[in-house]
Amino acid sequence: MMRTRPLKVALLGCGVVGSEVARIMTTHADDLAARIGAPVELAGVAVRRPSKVREGIDPALITTDATALVKRGDIDVVIEVIGGIEPARTLITTAFEHGASVVSANKALLAEDGAALHAAAEEQGRDLYYEAAVAGAIPLVRPLRESLAGDKVNRVLGIVNGTTNFILDRMDTSGAGYSEALDEATALGYAEADPTADVEGFDAAAKAAILAGIAFHTRVRIGDVHREGITEVTAADIASARRMGCTVKLLAICERAADGQSVTARVHPAMIPLSHPLASVREAYNAVFVEAEAAGQLMFYGPGAGGSPTASAVLGDLVAVCRNKLNEATGPGESAYTRLPVSPMGEVVTRYHISLDVADKPGVLAQVATVFAEQGVSIDTVRQQGRNPSTGDDAAIEQGGGGRRAGGEASLVVVTHRALDAALSATVEALRELDTVRGVASIMRVEGE
Repeated sequence: MMRTRPLKVALLGCGVVGSEVARIMTTHADDLAARIGAPVELAGVAVRRPSKVREGIDPALITTDATALVKRGDIDVVIEVIGGIEPARTLITTAFEHGASVVSANKALLAEDGAALHAAAEEQGRDLYYEAAVAGAIPLVRPLRESLAGDKVNRVLGIVNGTTNFILDRMDTSGAGYSEALDEATALGYAEADPTADVEGFDAAAKAAILAGIAFHTRVRIGDVHREGITEVTAADIASARRMGCTVKLLAICERAADGQSVTARVHPAMIPLSHPLASVREAYNAVFVEAEAAGQLMFYGPGAGGSPTASAVLGDLVAVCRNKLNEATGPGESAYTRLPVSPMGEVVTRYHISLDVADKPGVLAQVATVFAEQGVSIDTVRQQGRNPSTGDDAAIEQGGGGRRAGGEASLVVVTHRALDAALSATVEALRELDTVRGVASIMRVEGE
């Protein structure tokens, strides 16, 4: 039987996501009630600009006093979609103290202070759900937290930022440069006016911290995540990846060490083989590849941002939290029992693709190879390209160990075997010291093989 008294919901924020949440709650009210077992009622909407017209929302529900709204005492669930650290953190903990569970899409806050929020929720006997914080509409948090709870996840590899994926996809498919692709992403609404959080990897790093914490049952904060953005990716990098049968993606990579005693979390651009499932993820879509001991390889794919997709994830959490309320229960909280340390980037085992501008003369390749050997890094392949001094054009020479083109400069491309990132980084620094190396044009990791 359905309970007649509605569950009251407070909405903090009414932007792109919040307004879509309110719309779906109104238009799908009967369906939501049937799924939950009780009607849900939008009891208040906290905003910064009350004068703005919000279609479909009763103006009487609008307030600028978010604190008073979450303190009312009759609110069952608070939906937080305002983002940022404060006042969101204080509002969430206040909601717990006054009897409400919380659904949040706030990746930055959860990556920074998720442990404290989980502790506050547990202390008050409340729920904290945040499916929408990681990959929009893609069901990912709940499968990791619940469906795979009996399995051992060893690796999570994903494209979790649509803006950067769109930019890199355009650079790959149309030959556009970074700036041109960014301009197109901005014009289409994929990139914000200030795209720093996306293109410098901050957004993906926050999501990586959340995913690593859930997957490995340990606490990972955004400060534990190694982060590099895509602003230095060039058309030459894209072309070089294509020659290797690869494409370039900004990846969030969370791994359990081979001995199981530590974890790593990192975000950086990388070349991945075209045969890998993530290579085919185009436009602004997201996808996450999960490797578990019993389940094997799983892939989750879909739109990772936008009002409707994110609202879908928020409403899914709302249904779950409301059901828990009716049953006087709470869902799974933080599972950080392993307390594994997060290893630094230098302890990651990976491969490098290194492009060097070198003097085009005999002996250069031997000097470069010696540096790699001294650092204990094995070379997989070498490609040397002579550069025509009059035009600046590259002419590739494929001769196994490399070749030379008389006159002018040359570009030497080296792809390594797997080695510690610290050793690879030390190799690059040693290469910079060679008189015959005029510059390190680009460095990119190779993943997904």
